[in-house]
Amino acid sequence: MRIGMILDKTFPPDPRVENEAISLIKNGHEVFLFCLKYNKNVGDVLIKGIQVKRYQSNKLEYKLSALAYTFPFYTNLMKRKIVHFLNKYKIEAIHIHDIRIAEAVFKANKTLKLATVLDLHDNMPEIMKLYAHLQKFPGKQLISPKRWKQKEEEFINKATKIITVSQEFIEEVVGRTKIARNKIVLVPNTVHQSFYKEVVIDNLIIDSYKNDFVILYLGDTGLRRGLQTAIEALVILKEKIPNVKLVIVGISSTDSILKQQVSELKLENYVDFQGWRDVSLFPSYIVSSKVCISPLLRNIQHDVAYANKLFQYMSFGKPVLVSDAIAQKNLIEKTNSGLVHLEKNAQDFANKVMQLYVDPELRDRLGSNGKQFVEEEFCWEKTSEKLIALYANLK
Repeated sequence: MRIGMILDKTFPPDPRVENEAISLIKNGHEVFLFCLKYNKNVGDVLIKGIQVKRYQSNKLEYKLSALAYTFPFYTNLMKRKIVHFLNKYKIEAIHIHDIRIAEAVFKANKTLKLATVLDLHDNMPEIMKLYAHLQKFPGKQLISPKRWKQKEEEFINKATKIITVSQEFIEEVVGRTKIARNKIVLVPNTVHQSFYKEVVIDNLIIDSYKNDFVILYLGDTGLRRGLQTAIEALVILKEKIPNVKLVIVGISSTDSILKQQVSELKLENYVDFQGWRDVSLFPSYIVSSKVCISPLLRNIQHDVAYANKLFQYMSFGKPVLVSDAIAQKNLIEKTNSGLVHLEKNAQDFANKVMQLYVDPELRDRLGSNGKQFVEEEFCWEKTSEKLIALYANLK
């Protein structure tokens, strides 16, 4: 089958898109990826078998994308490009990555009537409520998360099949939209076996933290990720663990707020902002750590999704400490691979770190459970089987 994946941003990077495409290619499909480019000198390319087709975009289109369901400009601009893509590459099935570009895809597909798979990476209407630019003029007046939710439900009903990332997300979608349960398929974000089997360790990273009790965070550092709780907890922890170090590998536009908090609490010696590092270095940071964290703030999105970082942590046998956002809480308790703290509760976060600090055997046991779970049940090679089955039966 000639599958046309639709992505409304540049590629690479996007681990989920890449993982899905490669798995489909390995199972005999051809994958053509529609994506955007902002540099005229960048052309189409073949990446790991993915036929990447880059369509020219610009800053105006990028800004209009935020208003996709306020005004029709972005949808109309993208529709023309997608029509060209579908026809030129003789696409036989469409795989839509998230909802911003979905209306353009459905309009482009109106005549062709190809089967469509809607891949919900996130509960985007709920995430939008947390965006800073939606809290003030003019974003608050122009962009309606309620409208985006209505559109999401419309697309869920229009699509041939739905894919999403957690069982909790499936329950939320089925409960809200009343779609048939067999219309939606679970394809969680998990790690390839190569992430932990073919690793090359950077000894400079290992050496730099060899004398520290490292609490590690990987990924997006936006405030909704809960790092302010971890930073606040260091005020307590530094009195009990003199060599404690919170290592943060990632970036966001709100990092200045985190750094200001560190400064105000005089924690500069206990927090290491590494910024964004290449994914190939993630294993080295994980190996150097004692505890790995995901202190998400609770909201509808975080309650139904868990981050790929959890499986990256677990694949190296590290105990995880997560907030009580429902999906990740359920995962960690089910696998007995870590501890759970109350969201936004620095004292409880510190208590749980101390529980792990004083009991190395507990750390080893929880870490071992997580590693076994990833190896036996939750690596990409196993969780992608439902994606393969979906396309084998897609009509």
